Amino acid sequence: MNPYDLRFADPSSYHDRRSDLTVAPTFAPPPPVAAANLNPYAAAYPPLPVPVPVPAAPAGGDYQRYGQGGRGRGGGGRGGGGGYGGGGRGGGRGRDGLDSLALPKPDFRSLIPVEKNFYVECPSVQQCRRGCGAVPPPRDITIGRDVPKPVDTSGSQLPRLLHASYCQSGFVEPTPIQSQGWPMLKGRDLIGIAQTGSGKTLSYLLPGLVHVGAQPRLEQGDGPIVLILAPTRELAVQIQEESTKFGSYSRTRSTCVYGGAPKGPQIRDLRRGVEIVIATPGRLIDMLEAGHTNLRRVTYLVLDEADRMLDMGFEPQIRKIVAQIRPDRQTLYWSATWPREVEALARQFLQNPYKVIIGSPELKANHSIQQIVEVISDHESIQDSVKLLSDLMDGSRILIFLQTKKDCDKITRQLRMDGWPALSIHGDKAQAERDYVLAEFKSGKSPIMAATDVAARGLDVKDIKCVINYDFPTTLEDYIHRIGRTGRAGASGTAFTFFTHANAKFSRNLVKILREAGQVVNPALESMSRSSNSTGGGNFRSRGRGGFGNRHMSGSNTFLGGRRPY
Repeated sequence: MNPYDLRFADPSSYHDRRSDLTVAPTFAPPPPVAAANLNPYAAAYPPLPVPVPVPAAPAGGDYQRYGQGGRGRGGGGRGGGGGYGGGGRGGGRGRDGLDSLALPKPDFRSLIPVEKNFYVECPSVQQCRRGCGAVPPPRDITIGRDVPKPVDTSGSQLPRLLHASYCQSGFVEPTPIQSQGWPMLKGRDLIGIAQTGSGKTLSYLLPGLVHVGAQPRLEQGDGPIVLILAPTRELAVQIQEESTKFGSYSRTRSTCVYGGAPKGPQIRDLRRGVEIVIATPGRLIDMLEAGHTNLRRVTYLVLDEADRMLDMGFEPQIRKIVAQIRPDRQTLYWSATWPREVEALARQFLQNPYKVIIGSPELKANHSIQQIVEVISDHESIQDSVKLLSDLMDGSRILIFLQTKKDCDKITRQLRMDGWPALSIHGDKAQAERDYVLAEFKSGKSPIMAATDVAARGLDVKDIKCVINYDFPTTLEDYIHRIGRTGRAGASGTAFTFFTHANAKFSRNLVKILREAGQVVNPALESMSRSSNSTGGGNFRSRGRGGFGNRHMSGSNTFLGGRRPY
């Protein structure tokens, strides 16, 4: 026993007052609800199963947090899947058990009809010469059948408050994806394929706010009306920021539900009732299984970066979530690429969608980005990076991408030793540290950020001067998304890539991407592409672990820097 742990010296201490450490918890049945007060949406969903009381444990043992620990001679060891379980045969009930919980299957036979069509085409749009077959070629828009005519700011069907907020935010006219996406107010499903930085967030968020305003008000126990699924925490937080800004004009409440952050504030928001929920799939399923929210009111579903969610292995979670949503919902399916598996999933989730492609479904880079590829040997990367930073550093933001967490911390530590204002971000960092690093990078206090692909999608930071690919990614799709962090919203940018002979299999398709974008091809890269049998594929490279530090900052981010070299 720790002699300095005062919890065990006081009979009235917190440890002794914990009922779950000594006595089995009891569960009181819920109070009866009058038939007149029943929620009309609740009939489609059976109630969650009542928790079974946990039997009292024998004397002695360990603190039970995630699982049932062994309290006798078995001792309390860390159980499988993350729970604290007992030794010997006791095992432990950890997160593996939580993931296997089945959600109740809803009954969709008695659904209340929902209104989804709020679009009335004004005469100016009907007579507009920019019809479906007359879209200006510079916009490079490909559309499917029966797609409504695009709108401009004056002809949009947004409510006055949203229209005013859009203009007050500095937008003069809609981006191509917004002009084609806002007519989704007709209530039809949509497949939208657009490159990063095209403004697709507002193309589905503003119609979502209109959709919320036309639905009945939330009642006690109702879940959200709009559900937006995103692959990463960073993208979810950025969508939440836009939702809060534009939702304030219509008093629409929203919350962000993602892993790596405390559940308490998220649970409170869900129980109070919010019209819009932005979530990552894993944390949302945790909330559904725990009964903190439900999806019986969801009539507007958005899958943002669907291709990335499939790459990250979220398909089972997505299917589990969509199975809880009424089939007559409106579904918006957004992706930056259109591979076969993404198309197959869209066919299962969408009904009679119209399809809008901004740019090309093939791999194409943003033409406003200057791409420079240097062919080097493996050991030259860090020296070339430092030399490149010396030439580029003028206080502008520079984003460095690396393939592994270990290398991400390594180069950040080296840069800080040399006095460069660098910080790193990757999946092993705590959420508080990731938020801090992003805030420092956005504000310009630390204008150099090293990152793994966790930040390649959804990161929307203005005025990123250039992107440096210290390591070439494992797929060409990730290359497109990495360099897409610069040159956003019509601005220009520069992407530097260090290419080694280990990446030779990508050389042929990389040359095609460069030529399509009108870039100068390095002769060494072109020679490599002719001599290699590149297929454009990629193999998995193991990811290392970063360093360890204090509670809020870890590894390389805690290293004290030297004198700045600029």
